[in-house]
Amino acid sequence: MKVQDYYQTLGVSKNADEKTIKKAYRKLARQYHPDVNPGDKAAEERFKAINEAYEVLGDSEKRQKYDQFGAQWQQYERAGGRPEDFNWSQWASQPGGRGQSYTRTVSPEEFAQMFGGGSGSGGFSDFFETLFGGMGQQGGGSFGFNDFGGGQTYQPRPRQGRDTEHTVQITLEEAFQGTTRTLQWENGRSIQAKIPRGVDTGSRIRLSGQGGSGQAGGQAGDLYLTVEVQPHAVYQREGDNLRMEVPVDLYTAVLGGQVEVRTIDKSVNLTIPPETANDKLFRLGGLGMPRLRQPDKRGDLYVTVKVTLPRQLSAKEKELFAELRALRA
Repeated sequence: MKVQDYYQTLGVSKNADEKTIKKAYRKLARQYHPDVNPGDKAAEERFKAINEAYEVLGDSEKRQKYDQFGAQWQQYERAGGRPEDFNWSQWASQPGGRGQSYTRTVSPEEFAQMFGGGSGSGGFSDFFETLFGGMGQQGGGSFGFNDFGGGQTYQPRPRQGRDTEHTVQITLEEAFQGTTRTLQWENGRSIQAKIPRGVDTGSRIRLSGQGGSGQAGGQAGDLYLTVEVQPHAVYQREGDNLRMEVPVDLYTAVLGGQVEVRTIDKSVNLTIPPETANDKLFRLGGLGMPRLRQPDKRGDLYVTVKVTLPRQLSAKEKELFAELRALRA
């Protein structure tokens, strides 16, 4: 059995700060998520390892104890020892030698280190399962050791499940109208997640009680959906505002007129004043995206005029343009 190096798993240094660890976790979790790699067992195992590593390194207390304890265990393994024979006496604080029989209660903090929480993606690696007996995910409680080997008694405390994150991609039209996504897990559990109108890339939606399972009667954690709105072929989004380009023929730009503008939800007529220059910008108020917390209000639509020149002119048209040029001379 090989010990997982959590720092190496997330690709961070041992002195990485919390922000760096979280950023590395999100990037890797998105890359190896089962939804992105359906049927890929290697990616699934990597995803579990990534979540397990973040379960420890993302918690300052667990990380501190892992830094100390993991190094000691690796030294023991290199010396030829088996994990199940590891000397637990390092946890004892009461007087007495290894041969002396006594019972000692481990503190909740020590218990969280020894039987710390599961990853929420399929459990611990063999390292944790073997070394800690696979007990007490999201642990907490009291555990008695008699001669550091037998007579164990465990009284778990309720622990809330871990919060989890999931990225969902939607179109700009779905962000405008609002939509739903069906999320399904390997165990068959599925939920319908409602995505409100006006969400933008980076918006987070909290689904209460849909995260990791609680332990010993504890509440389930929450699921956070992080939204990514895909680029659009016509509209460019800037917050609640939209931008687009509209072609206008030369004659309408010179003489004035109207052009049809297809906004994200309907068509409107835009009045083009005479002698409108190329790249002229028009603002159509209230035709942008709905505001996330005020969906009855909308941003604006900014339309840039792109004047198009006539092609394949007839002889008569060329003659008329020549006359116009002469008049302007």
